Amino acid sequence: MHLAEMAVLRAVPAAGVFLALTRRCPLSCAHCSTESAMDGAEHAERPFRRLVASFTRQEHPEFIAMSGGEALLRPRLVRDLADSARLSGTRSYLLSGLYFARDGHAVPPALRAAISAVDHFAVSLDRFHEREVSRRAAFRVLHEIRSWGPQVSVQITGDGGADPYVAGLVREVREEFADQVPMLVVPLRPVGRAKTLDGPRAGPKTLAAAPAPCEMAAWPLVTYDGTVLTCCNDDLAATARPPHLVLGHADEDPWPVLRRRHLDRPLARAVRMFGPRYAKARFGSGAAAPGYCDVCVTLHQDRGLGERVAGYLDSPAGPAMESAVRGLVERHGPYGFARRHGITRYGELVTLGWEGRER
Repeated sequence: MHLAEMAVLRAVPAAGVFLALTRRCPLSCAHCSTESAMDGAEHAERPFRRLVASFTRQEHPEFIAMSGGEALLRPRLVRDLADSARLSGTRSYLLSGLYFARDGHAVPPALRAAISAVDHFAVSLDRFHEREVSRRAAFRVLHEIRSWGPQVSVQITGDGGADPYVAGLVREVREEFADQVPMLVVPLRPVGRAKTLDGPRAGPKTLAAAPAPCEMAAWPLVTYDGTVLTCCNDDLAATARPPHLVLGHADEDPWPVLRRRHLDRPLARAVRMFGPRYAKARFGSGAAAPGYCDVCVTLHQDRGLGERVAGYLDSPAGPAMESAVRGLVERHGPYGFARRHGITRYGELVTLGWEGRER
């Protein structure tokens, strides 16, 4: 499974679901968006297992995307979820910080079994991760994993298109893997531990009340404790769980129920179609909060907003507008998402090694 195949469907509501399997991690990366550490939260496996087991051939997401913290601290769970998802036709993606590569030893058998079970393995590699795991060690493990079967990719975080570190790393990855390993290059954002870092950062989305569809609300997130949110913003999930963004709990609600809530709830649809600020300006009352996500988490406090949005969505104009917006965000294929949410100049790297054919 190539990274580009996920990027093609990244803006399609419920085409995938994120599984945050743990908030524990042996690394101490200074930019960690989830502020993960070895004393972080880790809850029971059952909600994740029950949710994936509820996928059917008739109703399942195209992808599960497993991360943490460090998901490979739970290798048996990763392997079982990948195997279970495959029974329904769902493919699996795993993001890791490669903590196990630091000592130069062979990959432990339990981790090898977990990695071999997934369809795509992605590694985080940037100036912060390199303080924990060397570039050479990461390359060595990626070469090894490629021989096991899963396709691989590299996720790089940097300070923008002019960052010389990113330019050098991109060049070296391309040379090391002969342009066969794709990359998603994203800007450093002020979330989690990165809030305390100095230097240029990607700021919030525009404050203007103009349409700005939110693709972060396209794929649900199952948080560490099994709560399922419409939004995949990890920082938001840790600090606020407003009722209009909470879909249910993975230990209680099967995928068909969660998917229907995700697709049907008026405020979630408005956020995906217009963005929270425009939805507030067009259908709400009172002044909006100053930030993009800050507006979103307070939408439920605007009395009657949900009903007004529902009225619009049920009118002839609603579905037509929704379809038009979806067409706009999907029309550029894998490049569209990578350029909108990554560093634009590196957007084409998501298709390295891709033959342009989906499954």
